[in-house]
Amino acid sequence: MYAIIENGGKQYKVSEGDVVKVEKLNAEVGAEVSFDVVMVSDGAEVKLGKDVENAKVTATVAAQDNYKKIIVFKYKAKKNERKKQGHRQPFTAVKIEKIVL
Repeated sequence: MYAIIENGGKQYKVSEGDVVKVEKLNAEVGAEVSFDVVMVSDGAEVKLGKDVENAKVTATVAAQDNYKKIIVFKYKAKKNERKKQGHRQPFTAVKIEKIVL
């Protein structure tokens, strides 16, 4: 069984026991969170829309961390204008506990 959940404008395919990195959540490590369900499949049939209105995916927050640093370098040719920046996007790692229809 798997579900498609929505978080931070993105959709993730999850199964029970998966650890997924999602957009940063305001939750402590060990706290329980739930997600909006878009679709659920149990292998035989797929449920969407009104069928998954009451469906729930619960997860436990495993970690709060930042991704690896990326370098952003902007420059304008022949103008001696350069700007170098680094960015580390924060994320929350969650462990999927239960998918309930």
